[in-house]
Amino acid sequence: MEFFMFFLVGFAGNIVGTLVGGAGLISLPIMLLMGIPVHSAIGANKVSNTVSSLSSFLVIFKSKEVSMKEAISVVVFCLGGGILGGLIASFLSGNILTIIAIILLSLAFVTSFLSKGNFDGTEQFKVTNKSGPALIGIGMYDGMFGPGSSTIALYLYASQKIAYIRAVGLARIGVFASCFGSAITYITAGKIIWPLTLALMLGAIVGAQFGVKLARKLKNEHIKPLLRLVTILLIVQMTVDFLK
Repeated sequence: MEFFMFFLVGFAGNIVGTLVGGAGLISLPIMLLMGIPVHSAIGANKVSNTVSSLSSFLVIFKSKEVSMKEAISVVVFCLGGGILGGLIASFLSGNILTIIAIILLSLAFVTSFLSKGNFDGTEQFKVTNKSGPALIGIGMYDGMFGPGSSTIALYLYASQKIAYIRAVGLARIGVFASCFGSAITYITAGKIIWPLTLALMLGAIVGAQFGVKLARKLKNEHIKPLLRLVTILLIVQMTVDFLK
């Protein structure tokens, strides 16, 4: 019964995570409510996200909607940021990490109203003086804490006038890069409860594939409102956790 429950959690979380980010809104709270230790819950998320994000990226890549050059650029910056974030996290308390998350998500929410980007462009991702540091920052945040990192990345790609399905592919490979190192850390530290993690991972893979199919059907005018809704929910959830 637990195996099936974790499969459903991974499935539902990664549909949302693929479309607009914020998979942690579903998976992490449910696992904690089920009595899974916090480090094991986070580790399970990192492992499942590493595999499911790569699987969904490959679907988009095979359709030639993202180029190898773009993917490598995102991987390099997010991986470097993820490593830095993991190192920094060891020096910061959980409360400080939560405050950083709330500030970053709030800034992303506000700037979404100022940016003219609306996922209706045809540009390819290019490393610039703004996008490069932004990706390092997103990778650092994901390495430090994580919730909402793909949501913030999607705001970045929208501002660069990148089409939605391309942005989803880039966000997914970015999650893979920044989660990979931290997943290895949790595995080597012995924090992984493997039967439940594998159930979560299988559900996440199926959910990510389903999410890619739904992403192709979403209309551009619906994407930013969905992003903003998820952003608000993430901010509320983390604010409540902080106040507790």
